[in-house]
Amino acid sequence: MPGTAADASGASAGPTRAHPALAACRFAGLDLCNRFAVAPMTRVSATEDGRATPEMAAYYAAFAEGGFGLLITEGAYTDRAFSQGYLFQPGITDEAQAAAWRPVVERAHAAGARIVLQLMHAGALSQGNRFRDRAAGPSAVRPLGEQLAKYRGSGRWPVPMELTRRQITEVVEGFAAAALRARDVGFDGVEIHAANGYLLDQFLTPYTNARTDEYGGDVEERLRLVREVTAAVRAATGPGFTVGVRLSQGKINDPAWQWPGGDAEARTVFTAAAAAGAGYLHLAGSGRDRFPQGRSLPALTRTVTGLPVIANGGLHRDEVARRVLDEGHADLLAIGTAALANPDLPRRVAAGTARAAFDPGVLEPLATLGNARAHAHA
Repeated sequence: MPGTAADASGASAGPTRAHPALAACRFAGLDLCNRFAVAPMTRVSATEDGRATPEMAAYYAAFAEGGFGLLITEGAYTDRAFSQGYLFQPGITDEAQAAAWRPVVERAHAAGARIVLQLMHAGALSQGNRFRDRAAGPSAVRPLGEQLAKYRGSGRWPVPMELTRRQITEVVEGFAAAALRARDVGFDGVEIHAANGYLLDQFLTPYTNARTDEYGGDVEERLRLVREVTAAVRAATGPGFTVGVRLSQGKINDPAWQWPGGDAEARTVFTAAAAAGAGYLHLAGSGRDRFPQGRSLPALTRTVTGLPVIANGGLHRDEVARRVLDEGHADLLAIGTAALANPDLPRRVAAGTARAAFDPGVLEPLATLGNARAHAHA
């Protein structure tokens, strides 16, 4: 439907053709009303024991009612050992936590959206775990930087303990069991979080993985845990259930990091995830590419694997979003802070109406739903 484009500040850019993101599509086995997805965003607003709340159900429902075709939840921790990263983070480690997600799923479906649960193990980047008093990672290496204040952290990251082989097996089993609970409670799929410096990414990263066993060494060995988790989730949930993997170069504590092997390493990473059973790949931060001559990272992913791809980062900018889709760089656009500012972003794009600018105050001093509510009424 023709309308007017709006830039990042919401200013109208005049008449233009229909936005390609408004087209319905079939993505990784899911029928979606458009190509707009809500990116996973940590909101640390569950109950203390990790159950999703009515406030969370309303939060996700607003995106569905605003026209987003796909919702990807914030990361849910997967076991009662070392996976929890933040206090008041939601989990899916037992039937009570799983049941608390049901209203979230039902409200998303009632508004016509599909919803995928992101599964996350924080590893060494855990700054709030009610089950353990120490973080664990691939090696006893202190993470770079400092803990995140907006998620109730402070000070330097502690040195984690090194996971034993038995504990690594328990990590894999935790992901698989969590995925099965997600399927049984009605989620349309799960997304394995192997990005942004969390556990699976820690195993992939040479400076946080100093292991000398089969989980350390060259890139193929450092990818072993990603492969094992993906294969276990696929086996547990069956062939008809959507399973994605989120990957990134940058990390929450090291945003400038890039894979040292460049294009060749990217190919190895993408191929490994696809061969292990991923139904789609989600490239965090990839939408900020300037798309010079040659392929972008999402486009390389599609070419190497043949899988559908989600791009993320900077895609609220109309000219970038159109190019990503028109040139075949990716299949879906994952929108983060612009979705917080405009839960009805797809409807605004369709109508050609102005979009609100993102207000960082909704995430300060804490990235909670309660803080956002208080800020809106201040």
